[in-house]
Order: sequence, then structure tokens, then C-alpha cells
Amino acid sequence: MNIIIRKQGTLAIYEQIVNQLKNAIVSDELHAGEALPSIRSLAKDLQVSVITTKRAYEELEKEGLIRSVAGKGFYVCEYNTDYLREKQLMMIEERFGEIIEDCKEAGLTVKDVVEMVETLYKE
Repeated sequence: MNIIIRKQGTLAIYEQIVNQLKNAIVSDELHAGEALPSIRSLAKDLQVSVITTKRAYEELEKEGLIRSVAGKGFYVCEYNTDYLREKQLMMIEERFGEIIEDCKEAGLTVKDVVEMVETLYKE
């Protein structure tokens, strides 16, 4: 599992961690019962605060995607991938809506936006 943090991104660092772990679960890169790195280990690997990784894990635990086992760490839970995928799509649609509003305000056409998306998607 490879988590990439974009320091200049629009999402908070903990949200980037949460989203990438969710994607790893949906894509079956992380399996039910699999151990996650410790909070300290992940923080060190990503060069972020322990508080940031703790917050990401707490968010995932609230959503029922991971569970904490006292003295042992965090593990991926059994999950409904269809439900998780639907939640991801809803979040993406919401973010796209905000971006589309920004594009309209900037005077971009649909063609301009599609070209931009195609270019960025290929990167």
C-alpha cells in the first residue's frame, strides 16, 4: 500500500489518508482482517504528525472500515464494497459539483473542462 500526500492539495492530510485507505479497501488491495501500520509507523513513513494519522484511523473506525484491537493495532473490517463504492461516488460527485461551479465562474466552457480533465487524468 502506497499513500501519497499532496501538501498543496485541497484536502486535509488526514482526509487524503482516509480516502487512499478507502480506495485500497474498495480495490481489494487491503483485505478484511489485514493489519494496518501502527499510527506511529504510518506517521513516520508519511512524515506527518502522529495526531494526523490517529485522526485518519479514528475516522475510518467511525465508518466501520477498520477496528482497533487493544495492544495489537488496527485491522481492516469486513465491509460491503458496493456500499463503500457508492459513498465514494457521492463524495466525488459533490466535489465535482463544486469544481464545476468554479469553472462556470471562471467562464470555462464544457469543452474547456473536458479537455482539462482528460489532460489531468492522463498524468
